Amino acid sequence: MKYTTIIFDLDGTLLNTLADLAAATNYALAEHKLPQRTTDEVRLFVGNGIHKLIERAVPADTPAKLQEEVFASFNKYYKQHCADSTSPYEGVPQLLQQLRAAGCRTAIVSNKADYGVQALAKQYFDGQLDAACGERAGIAKKPAPDMLLAIMRQLKAEPASTIYIGDSDTDLDTARNAGVACIGACWGFRGRAFLEAHGAKLLAENVSDIWELIK
Repeated sequence: MKYTTIIFDLDGTLLNTLADLAAATNYALAEHKLPQRTTDEVRLFVGNGIHKLIERAVPADTPAKLQEEVFASFNKYYKQHCADSTSPYEGVPQLLQQLRAAGCRTAIVSNKADYGVQALAKQYFDGQLDAACGERAGIAKKPAPDMLLAIMRQLKAEPASTIYIGDSDTDLDTARNAGVACIGACWGFRGRAFLEAHGAKLLAENVSDIWELIK
């Protein structure tokens, strides 16, 4: 196979987490008597970590202290409800099984808080991943390449045989910054037109297209 280390983004790539992210966002906003956001708005807010999600969700004139309180409320709720409506995209479990059977190493690198990454990876993909990394203290989040490179070192992966799969411009930039190939996931939160506009060279319309692009 051309690529033997396959690293995925999580939200909008392996899992459709949008409903639970929107519910947690609106719980946190309501707790502080701030205006609610639609699911489509939240779709555009995600991808750069929870702090950035909350910064985008609150009104523009929200004081920093209140933003931090909303952030804390989000985390309190999401830790208990991160999988209420979340599910893998069609074909994801089968793809991971196919990759494992072919001897590929598989991992997640996400800007989601690490507690969420670990919980969801265990719930939905237990035994199907070699590593998973979310946003945490001490390592720069995407689009900095640090998390992706750290996972590659952990897996002893070479750039030429590693590919990153994600649904956003942040993912495209992360792969570029790490010096690895990238597949844009058109089924995710941004869509084909957005990914093409941001320079995606490889695109998968559906999860089932991934295998042909990496083998």
